[in-house]
Amino acid sequence: MSLSNVSTAISLLFPPTFVLFMHFYGFEKVAFAYAIFMFLYLLLSLAMKESLKNISTPLIYFAFVVIAYMLSSMEFIRLIPALISASFFLFFLNGYLQKKELILTTTKKFYNKLTKQKEEYLAKSDGYWAFVIFLNTIIQVGLVFYDNNELWAFYSSVGWYIFMFLALILQIVYGKFYIPKES
Repeated sequence: MSLSNVSTAISLLFPPTFVLFMHFYGFEKVAFAYAIFMFLYLLLSLAMKESLKNISTPLIYFAFVVIAYMLSSMEFIRLIPALISASFFLFFLNGYLQKKELILTTTKKFYNKLTKQKEEYLAKSDGYWAFVIFLNTIIQVGLVFYDNNELWAFYSSVGWYIFMFLALILQIVYGKFYIPKES
């Protein structure tokens, strides 16, 4: 398993495992253990000469877990997924504003034969995804201050995947009606 896959697993498993372990060991012990784990993971990543892109998420987790531990603040733990979502929002917003056509470029890597109409539709998708990720960020920020660790853990691990999948389905369905049929 590559370290980038480990980073994905960390992002997926962090919220529910943090809440679960907190019930048994308390906030401070769990935050300290995760800080040590993330520190060791970062050292391993640096030793394996991973790119900054691959270690950015674990680095964010490490920094916020350390701050949360020092302040004894669950809100800092809950802020991690919101911060990551906000960075994706800024990435897509930048792509939309600079007309980078991120969705089209990514789609072309998997599908070689796109019609001109589909390309035009996908070229305009960055704005849609910036909006969707903005909504996700708003939900994540709301969960930072909503006092329910289980709801936060659910949404931050799998709930946002469901949200994004529904947004993708909506884009596909809309595209079926929006993209003119080829003659």
